[in-house]
Amino acid sequence: MYQDHIVIDGLQYSHWDRNYFKMLQASGINAVHATLVYHEDARQTMTRFAEWNSRFEQNSDLILPVYSVTDIETAKQQGKVGIFFGAQNCSPIDDEIGLISVMRRLGLLIMQLTYNNQSLLATGCYEQNDSGITRFGQQAIVEMNRVGMIIDMSHSAEQSTLEAIEISKRPICISHANPTTAHEALRNKSDTVISALTKAGGLLGFSLYPFHLPNGSDCTLNDFCTMIADCADKYGVEHLAIGSDLCLNQPQAVLEWMRNGRWSKEMDYGEGNANNSGWPDTLPWFAGKDGMENIYNGLLKHGFNDKDAGKIIGQNWFDFLESGIKPIA
Repeated sequence: MYQDHIVIDGLQYSHWDRNYFKMLQASGINAVHATLVYHEDARQTMTRFAEWNSRFEQNSDLILPVYSVTDIETAKQQGKVGIFFGAQNCSPIDDEIGLISVMRRLGLLIMQLTYNNQSLLATGCYEQNDSGITRFGQQAIVEMNRVGMIIDMSHSAEQSTLEAIEISKRPICISHANPTTAHEALRNKSDTVISALTKAGGLLGFSLYPFHLPNGSDCTLNDFCTMIADCADKYGVEHLAIGSDLCLNQPQAVLEWMRNGRWSKEMDYGEGNANNSGWPDTLPWFAGKDGMENIYNGLLKHGFNDKDAGKIIGQNWFDFLESGIKPIA
């Protein structure tokens, strides 16, 4: 049964308030990978940690911070939701490799090497030319491996992603993206990338952001589960998970910050356009408290057994975190 499983959503950036934490608790989700920052520098990242410390204090009956997988188990036992942090960019480390270990000690368990654009470490998926992992990036990967910070290439370009998989001595993740075979999008990943990722022991989290899905906001639960089933046949169920990329109840200003940061004087519309500049319509079968349970039941209807459906809705994330965030002595 759904309630018997560890349930983990591998990426969200929703509006974090008490009502939302109550909804997460009611959903049966045991842990969420929460985006801490997009374009914030090191000093601004400290403020984001401080904001979350306040949330933990004010909502201690609903949420708790995750520093190890034991905390996820505790959250499940106590009926709470564990929150573990990731950065969707390398901006929190500025240009200083020593800040990787600092951020890891504070609880940053996952970091993307780039968010759409070229960064100091790698090339983003929106750039025309993909120069791969930079000299700084090569050393950053080694350091992330050492301290137990997971490398995430969700917003990275193809060559950079392939090089990160090759350079890293520990499996990496693509926490929230879908295969281009299901839907062509700059943010989605080719068979070449997913094959390399999974052969190296990595994890793919399926995104529920409509711009990444077959049929967009009209994507059905059946469409979504069919995509997962196809990937299970190709790559193996042990490498698949959910990273919903859910951004519920966020204002337009947050979307513009995600897309533009401080780098653009002109409005960048990301995967939208001038005539479709807002948030896409959410999926009615996922946006409420029954979303993850709907996926679990949908997978069972697609022929997955209980154990494999449980792996996809959380156990694979749990196992990946358990091995990936342990520092190397």
